[in-house]
Amino acid sequence: MIVTRRSLDRRTFLRGTGAALALPLLDAMTPAFAGPRDTAARPVVRMGFVYVPNGIIDFKGEWTPSTEGTDFEFGSTMRALEPFRDQSIILSGLSQLNGRSLGDGPGDHARAGATWLTGVHPVKTQGFGIHSGVSADQLAGQALGRYTQFSSLELGVEEPSTAGSCDSGYSCAYSNTISWRNETTPAPIEDNPRRVFERLFGDSESTDPVVRLERMQEQRSILDFVREETARLRQDLGARDRSKLEQYLDAVRDIERRIDRAEEQKSNVVLPLMERPAGIPDLHEDHVKLMMDLQVLALQADLTRVVTFMMGREGSNITYPRLGVPDAHHPMTHHQNDPEKVAKVIKINEHHVELFTYLLDRMRSTDDGEGSLLDHSMILYGSSLSDGNRHTHQELPLVLVGGAAGQLKGGRHIRYEKDTPMTNLLLNMLAKAGVRSDTLGDSTGTLQHLSGV
Repeated sequence: MIVTRRSLDRRTFLRGTGAALALPLLDAMTPAFAGPRDTAARPVVRMGFVYVPNGIIDFKGEWTPSTEGTDFEFGSTMRALEPFRDQSIILSGLSQLNGRSLGDGPGDHARAGATWLTGVHPVKTQGFGIHSGVSADQLAGQALGRYTQFSSLELGVEEPSTAGSCDSGYSCAYSNTISWRNETTPAPIEDNPRRVFERLFGDSESTDPVVRLERMQEQRSILDFVREETARLRQDLGARDRSKLEQYLDAVRDIERRIDRAEEQKSNVVLPLMERPAGIPDLHEDHVKLMMDLQVLALQADLTRVVTFMMGREGSNITYPRLGVPDAHHPMTHHQNDPEKVAKVIKINEHHVELFTYLLDRMRSTDDGEGSLLDHSMILYGSSLSDGNRHTHQELPLVLVGGAAGQLKGGRHIRYEKDTPMTNLLLNMLAKAGVRSDTLGDSTGTLQHLSGV
């Protein structure tokens, strides 16, 4: 028998006037008779880092389970992760000791943001001479970026602070991002979903409002420019691939609709003395979910394999009135053991985990080759402070979720020796993504027991 099935190139794009839309992984991208190591459907590993600011309360086991191994119960803050238990690894005992003062005095929030993915103590300066270290996500991006359109994405939901000092003599650069391209260059986060969408799928990165308005009027949907090619491509696809393609295009349409709706809402709101960026939903949780949907699309289409996402910049003062917490987040974490304030912070911590599960659910429900996007990813969630009241940098709250293409065994709580560098974990993650790095910041080696073999 002669097999003539054609193979669709993994980097196939649907192209139209001024628009290019990358495709998700389709069965048609697997060549006939291809061996396991030669197939385009062989899963690639994606990396994600989701950061929450100001620490996470763990007074009575709200975060850390009382037992190790597989027979553990999620605390109240982590309870929303129960549906993802089999793919979750809770890691205790890890620290970012370079987040401590080390003679520099106050400034723990700035040091927390600067050290989480670098393990390097930042230079205390309000402007000139900022210095930290290259972050794990950027090491991964440098290595994996040759396979993708974007080496990495750095996203958030809180507008970065202006230049100058944000925390006790430390530059705002340290609090605004967790990602550092090199020792002196922080990678700025993008908090506007419209700009993220245009960067991923559009032909213009201009943020000029006049240019963007003209472009929206001419190109209400990038799909208008790819429909003809989509119809042509669909003829050559099997039923399963057609279903995947429609699911993907529906997700793109939905994000477009939500961004446009957010912009329409903003146009009807008069804000004195300042203008908020268009495309950002009014509700914090809607903003978070929209940015998460964009992350999923970028990973699904293999536009990038590395994403960092900040639920808020370090020292964040976001309020959560819908939770019954109209108070700013950061001041509440300095609760001085006031039961009312502690309860409010716990509500915020629980809310963040619930939002995180939205990302996990979207990834688990997204097909990727012979598994799901979550099966082939590893997403680290946590903070670079444990107790925000005392600004402690040890016993960090961390959970690693995903299968890393069969390299991670979940459903476990693993406790490591006290003050084990968190950078050891980051070395493990880099290795599982195929990125070789012998050291990172204050690392002393890789962690044991993550694979479960």
